[in-house]
Amino acid sequence: MPRLAAVWRGLAAAAAALLTVTVVPSSAVAGTAEAPPRSRSAAGGAGADDPKAPKEFVALRDVDPTIIQEIRYATPHDFMGVPVTGYREPMCILTRDAARAMHRAQVAFLRRGYSLKVYDCYRPQRAVDHFVAWAKDLSDQRMKAEFYPRVDKSVLFRDGYIAEKSGHSRGSTVDLTLVRLPAVPTRPYVPGEPLTSCFGPKASRFPDNSLDMGTGFDCFDTLAHTLDPRIKGRQRAHRLLLKEGLERAGFVNYADEWWHYTFSPETFPDTYFDFPIARSSLVRH
Repeated sequence: MPRLAAVWRGLAAAAAALLTVTVVPSSAVAGTAEAPPRSRSAAGGAGADDPKAPKEFVALRDVDPTIIQEIRYATPHDFMGVPVTGYREPMCILTRDAARAMHRAQVAFLRRGYSLKVYDCYRPQRAVDHFVAWAKDLSDQRMKAEFYPRVDKSVLFRDGYIAEKSGHSRGSTVDLTLVRLPAVPTRPYVPGEPLTSCFGPKASRFPDNSLDMGTGFDCFDTLAHTLDPRIKGRQRAHRLLLKEGLERAGFVNYADEWWHYTFSPETFPDTYFDFPIARSSLVRH
């Protein structure tokens, strides 16, 4: 066990030095549709009137700082084209049990030369409400060419791409991928730039430093189904590598999205939270 601990410390130190963590500049969130509460702090965190997270929630970085974080919904590079309501800081918040399970999976992946990268973790209900409002506005299709080129926006509810409740709001669900180490930087998205299909060849998709999973993250297409038979070869092997590693740590995949995993048993299986994503939402110990 002392040898294993030493190995882990060495891997963690090396990974921390090599990993490129996406940091969203303040200018990137300036276009958010969220109306700032009167009591919000100057730093953009939760205000005095905002709900706080229960003590069971933690920042993933406090549990495992080596896991790469690219919190897409804090940026304009998502299927709506604007930062999402409630994402006041680009950080991953999870229940403690889920975060510890993520750490266990990360230890195993680091030994094999990979790192986990999270796109989304806990998601407040206000963010889900933002998704729903966007889905009902059929005139707003600015990101269609990348995220849902073969799906009519009018069927997003019917086909299950958008729903009024999300397991992410319970705090034990993550959207994530794998990155081969050493990680190379992913360039930032520039609003208004030409869009390319999320299911095209990797070289033609928006750049992502992750392994090639056959589609990009949040691709509204049946090709994103984890075991879609059209996904073969290296792309299928990458999906199975992620799936098998997370299952060993206690996560269960959502079959329609290769990136979507829920830790089981969930700490809050029936509760949907709405505290904003900010360090100040968390209980200090």
